[in-house]
Amino acid sequence: MSLKSIYLDNNATTPIAPEVIEVMSQIMTETFGNPSSLHGAGRDAKVAMENARETCADILGAEPFEIIFCGGGTEADNICLKGVARALRHKREKIIVTPIEHSAIRQSAKELSDEGFDVQNVEVTKEGIVTPEALAELVDENTSLVSIMYANNEIGVVQDIPALVKIAHARGALFHTDAVQAFGKIPVAVDELDVDLLSISAHKIYGPKGVGLVYAKGGVKIAPLIHGGTHEKGRRPGTENVAGIVGLAKAMELAAARAAEEYKHYTQLSERFLGSLRGKIQDITLNGPELSADRITRTPSTVNLSFAGAEGEAIILSLDLEGIAVSSGSACSSGATDPSPVLLAIGQTPELAK
Repeated sequence: MSLKSIYLDNNATTPIAPEVIEVMSQIMTETFGNPSSLHGAGRDAKVAMENARETCADILGAEPFEIIFCGGGTEADNICLKGVARALRHKREKIIVTPIEHSAIRQSAKELSDEGFDVQNVEVTKEGIVTPEALAELVDENTSLVSIMYANNEIGVVQDIPALVKIAHARGALFHTDAVQAFGKIPVAVDELDVDLLSISAHKIYGPKGVGLVYAKGGVKIAPLIHGGTHEKGRRPGTENVAGIVGLAKAMELAAARAAEEYKHYTQLSERFLGSLRGKIQDITLNGPELSADRITRTPSTVNLSFAGAEGEAIILSLDLEGIAVSSGSACSSGATDPSPVLLAIGQTPELAK
């Protein structure tokens, strides 16, 4: 990106913060040992990784042993959904998700359905909200896991996770939330949300790509997706990415410290941006809820708009020629010509969704 360009695609990825680069560089040059090795270089790497684990746990309100490091948000979602479902298969076989989840959840749910699990979608409102009433109709004693995204990656809608968790727990079901787009933008504390599992990705919060974490409440059983070692207490085998993990912890520190002030800043930018567009262009549709002064309804850094008569791909290319980077949907669906499943799920027409 040139100095004159405007990058507005931070939900896809963010640049790495200088502070994160600094701590990662130190690890890569000075603490290169394998954290599973018993010699000094290995022990140094192990100490760096465990210090990072404590940092991540403290920020989330968790215990260090409840943190599982992995390769990013997509892997974290796969671990939570498939790992828990398979671990509880002989007790409960029903999984509940929403149609507006990230593709990592939607495709994992499809795989579980092909394996014989009873996978059901809880419908959302035209603003993308999961109501407690809708969830209560589906959760029963055969439900092992409910997975509902905290903040949506396309339309930014924020769910009332504590209220939804109560419904799942009342029937003995576990609850997972994909917090990849929530952390650093709105408060994320597992002890307050009361979730059993949670996913975070580093590169959405000015950290490195290829690293993330799973919070798994103590006692939650997870069947590993891959095999080959006892790393991460056997829950995610494979030599840990120590530099990435340290970078993740630093990124989480920075994001948590700045979140409250940035929420106010993003709110001002969002209102100014929408107000300007609505004053100049007709037939604009905001996909997702309006911002509210009373409660957090949407991450203000996420604004999803449909322009009647203009296709998203054409808008992206035209803006790119002007040096402005935007997206028409999830980065994991880049190149897809079909309308966004998220926009269709909230009742948008295929034409306007495009």
